[in-house]
Amino acid sequence: MILVLRALGVGDLVTAAPALRGLRLAFPRRRLALAAPLWLAPLAELIGGIDEVVPTAALTGPAPACTPALAVNLHGRGPESHLLLRATGPGHLWGFHCPQAEHLDGPVWDPEEHEVRRWCRLLGWYGVDADPEDLALRRPAPDQVPVGVTVVHPGTKEPAKRPPASLFAEVAAELHRRGHHVVVTGSAAERDLAERVARDAGLPPTAVLAGRTTLTDLAALVAHARLVVGPDTGVAHLATAYGTPSVVIFGPVPARHWGPPAHRREHRVLEGDRYQTPPDGVGAEPFGGPAPGEVLAAVDEVEEAVRVRGAVATG
Repeated sequence: MILVLRALGVGDLVTAAPALRGLRLAFPRRRLALAAPLWLAPLAELIGGIDEVVPTAALTGPAPACTPALAVNLHGRGPESHLLLRATGPGHLWGFHCPQAEHLDGPVWDPEEHEVRRWCRLLGWYGVDADPEDLALRRPAPDQVPVGVTVVHPGTKEPAKRPPASLFAEVAAELHRRGHHVVVTGSAAERDLAERVARDAGLPPTAVLAGRTTLTDLAALVAHARLVVGPDTGVAHLATAYGTPSVVIFGPVPARHWGPPAHRREHRVLEGDRYQTPPDGVGAEPFGGPAPGEVLAAVDEVEEAVRVRGAVATG
């Protein structure tokens, strides 16, 4: 069995999809297990080729959940993640060079590397080819969600990445005025934020989907959406995977580390410096962040790119 550690969130798992597929192709007859939080299991199914999801907590117990022939660290540079995998007693460990974990094999970590290419390069060191452009996910049927909507996703689990709620409210209001069917998404913990954005944008309460979608439903919503607008978070990475036009606001983490492929014109990146969350946690005051007009101009650009692409495709 091959055990792969990627114990993070939605965007993190989506960016590891090319590396996971590279492993699947290189070892078609081996059982491939992903060590990750169990709530990510539906997303693992959309990537495909993963035989089981092992809860990360099972790796830290008195007895390991499994003893793999090969353990692959797609989680970090070590030493903690290296040591966690080594505790399972693997025949071999693949990971970045980490003397602190007594792992002297593997390539040297590059802090300036794009997240997708990082893990593909790691596998390449060990002789496994992985295509960093292979980001597509299986499209769930939109049985429980509307299609053709514009998704405004104002929240993120990291406050420093969260632009002000007022920015999204102004953008949502203008898109609604232009005829977009706008919905506001988020986690259950972000429902108050989503409701505030929808209220200030003049949207009906039914536009708020925060806390009302499963992970599969959220993927289906993005896969069949007209447009996605939001910060650097999991929903933005789903938009990249599905080729759904998107405008993504990055800051403080630069887009060159986590952004969509630069040649994909249906995605537009805007960068701010940093954000500071006030005590109520609802919004943030930006330092160098984009204004609503810049976001709307970026929307115009991606929609024009989609129109040009459609015109070329139809001859």
